[in-house]
Amino acid sequence: MPAATPVPPVPARSPVVGRLGVVTVMVGIFSLVTTEILPIGLLTPIGTTFGISDGSAGLMMTVPGLLAAVAAPVVTVATRRIDRRLMLCALMLLLAVADFLAAAAPAYWVMIASRVLVGLAIGAFWSIGAGIAPRLVPPEQVGRATSVIFSAVPLGSVLGVPFGVFLGDAAGWRTAFTAMGLLTLGVCGALIALMPPLPPESTTGLGVLGGLIGAARIRAGLIVTFLVVLAHFGAYTYVTPFLEVETHASTRFVTLVLLVYGTAGVVGNFAAGALVRRSLRGTFGVAAGMLAASTLLLPVLGTDEGGAVVLLIVWGLAYGAVPVCSQMWFLTSAPRTPEAASVLFTSSFQATISLGALGGGIVVDASSPTTVMILGGATAALALVTLRVIGGPGGPHTGPRTADGRRSTAVHRAGKES
Repeated sequence: MPAATPVPPVPARSPVVGRLGVVTVMVGIFSLVTTEILPIGLLTPIGTTFGISDGSAGLMMTVPGLLAAVAAPVVTVATRRIDRRLMLCALMLLLAVADFLAAAAPAYWVMIASRVLVGLAIGAFWSIGAGIAPRLVPPEQVGRATSVIFSAVPLGSVLGVPFGVFLGDAAGWRTAFTAMGLLTLGVCGALIALMPPLPPESTTGLGVLGGLIGAARIRAGLIVTFLVVLAHFGAYTYVTPFLEVETHASTRFVTLVLLVYGTAGVVGNFAAGALVRRSLRGTFGVAAGMLAASTLLLPVLGTDEGGAVVLLIVWGLAYGAVPVCSQMWFLTSAPRTPEAASVLFTSSFQATISLGALGGGIVVDASSPTTVMILGGATAALALVTLRVIGGPGGPHTGPRTADGRRSTAVHRAGKES
C-alpha cells in the first residue's frame, strides 16, 4: 500500500477563524444535501411540468447518486495535490451552476444534465469536507466540529426540503432551485473569506483505496451501508406520492411532516454521535430496526395523518443515525487513512442512493408507493439480520480494530471524538 506523502503543516491560525471555517463547510454540505434531496419534496410538480411519471421523475435522485459515487474516488485522487480550499470553492461554483440550470430547464433532459453536475459536486465535496475538521480546529475540538459538519445532513431535511416545498408551493418549483443557487454562491464567497489555505496533507492513491476494500471489516461496512441506505432511499424518495395517494395529504401537510421528519433526524444524528462510543454495531442495529418497523407499518397505520406523523418521526430518528454510524464504521476500520475512508463512505453511500431511487421508481411505476414501503422495510430488516451475523466494530468493551485486525488506540480516540 503506497505511503502517504506528508507536507509541511499549516501555520497556527485564530481559533475563531477555524470555527467559522467549520460552519462554512457545514453550510456547504447543507447546500449539497438540500439540492440533492430537494426533488423528493417537489417530485409531483416537477413531473407535472415535464409530463412524466413519478418513477421517471425519480431519476433526479438516481443520477446524482451514481455520479457522486464515481466522483468521490476519481476527483479526490485526480486533485490530491491541489489546495483543498480551492477545490471546495470550485465545487460550490459547480453546484451553483447546476442549481441555476435546473431552475431554467426547458426540458427534462436539461434537468437531468443539471443533476449530473450535482453528483460531481457532491462526491468530491463530501470526500474532502467530511474529514476536514482536524485541519481547522485544535485536537480537543475535533469531535464537536465533526458533529457540526455532519449535522448538515439532517438539517437539509429539517430546513432545506420543507423550505423548498414551501417556495415551490408559493412561487413554483423553479424558485426553490434559484434560491439554492444563490445560497451556494454565498457559501463560495464565505469559503474564500473564512477558510485558510489547505495544501493537501497526504495523497490518496488508488492503491490505498484498493487496500481498504480488501479488509474484511471494510467489506462488512460496505454491505451494511448498502442495505440500510438502499432501504431508506428506495422508500423515502417516494414518500411524497405515498402521502398524497394513501394518506390523502395536502401540500401543507406534506411540508409539515417533512419538517417533523427532519427535526427527528437531527435528534437521531446527535444521539447516535453519543451512542456509538458505547456500541457502534448496536447503534447501527437499532437504527436499522427502527427504519424497518416504520416503513413496514406505514402502509398499515400511515393512511391516517396522525399515524403517518408518528411513523415518520421514528423513521427520521432512525435515518439520522445512519450517516454517523456508517462514517464511524469506516473510520474505526481504517484510522490511519481517514481521507480514504471518507472516500469509501461517500462513494458507497451515493451509489446506493442512486440504486435505491432507481429501484423504487421501477416499483412505483409497476405497482404503488405502498409496495415500495414494504420492500424498503424488508430490506432494512435484512440489514439488521446481517449486522447480527457479520463481524464489525463494536464499543469500547469489544475494542475496535484497524483494517488489518489489530487493536488500535487511535480508533478508540476516534470513537470518543464522534
